[in-house]
Amino acid sequence: MIRSELIQKIAEENPHLFQRDVERIVNTIFDEITDAMARGDRVELRGFGAFSVKGREARTGRNPRTGESVEVEEKHVPFFKTGKLLRDRLNGQD
Repeated sequence: MIRSELIQKIAEENPHLFQRDVERIVNTIFDEITDAMARGDRVELRGFGAFSVKGREARTGRNPRTGESVEVEEKHVPFFKTGKLLRDRLNGQD
């Protein structure tokens, strides 16, 4: 599902809301999650999962095409850990 499909589905399930308002709500939620992660905070949505940021140390990598050694800088990457309810539902344990 992509963002526009999510907005459309929420708008269909809530006919009292205008689609532009639903779009603003969805965008605000994603912006807040992104901003919190950019600050290094953890975002937990109970039953769904938790978003966090993990750091990767600098290392020496290899260019797969040439085999040449390449220095890879330290970086931060997003990490998602599923919640118990989501994990159970995916495994058919409603």
